[in-house]
Amino acid sequence: MSASLNQLLADLHAERVATWAPAALKVNIDQRQHLVDSADPQAWVKQGDLLDSFELLKVEGGTLSRAELTANGPAVLVFFRFAGCPACNIALPYYQRRLFPTLKAWGVPLVAISPQVPERLVEIKLRHQLQLQVASDRDNTLGRRLGILYSFDEASRQAALSKGGGGIGEVTGTGTWELPQPTLIVLDRDGRVAFVEVSPDWLVRTEADEVLQVVEGLLEQSATAVAV
Repeated sequence: MSASLNQLLADLHAERVATWAPAALKVNIDQRQHLVDSADPQAWVKQGDLLDSFELLKVEGGTLSRAELTANGPAVLVFFRFAGCPACNIALPYYQRRLFPTLKAWGVPLVAISPQVPERLVEIKLRHQLQLQVASDRDNTLGRRLGILYSFDEASRQAALSKGGGGIGEVTGTGTWELPQPTLIVLDRDGRVAFVEVSPDWLVRTEADEVLQVVEGLLEQSATAVAV
């Protein structure tokens, strides 16, 4: 049996504990703990919320709208940080393996979303030959509406700047220190949130099985409604 996503992420953390300098490791752990401690679930999108229209930029060019995603039924949205994020380079291939084949067979779109500009974001799709869609949330517009954004704390900013360059805003092309907390959302065909999980700690993420159960339930409800 293949490892769970959270086991793979735990393995990443264990590798860092074994190989990183203590100071760098402390900054990473403290930032993630700070995000957990300061999280405000009341600000996050909730199950039952209706998502108004939105538009994403596909990394291959063109746009992707909520109406297109839910035209034939449910859709699954995976918010991740940026193309160079080590945890995201574990999570997206995992979703490709564990979610994409079944969702494709069911006719359900799966789209991974980051605020990183398309010309830089395409890198993660090419690196892993992802068949799932990858799209840019320009200026964190949708992430802000969903209440899932966070900003680097001061220690993390200084650690990033010490490596040279302009920090994460330069990496993403957004010019800001904001990123989305890893979030998985299942929309029903009306654009209503059927499932949502927000993970302030980016080394904790949603497993595939729960998502498939939710989507399967939505498809069964639709089939029943049609039959009646």
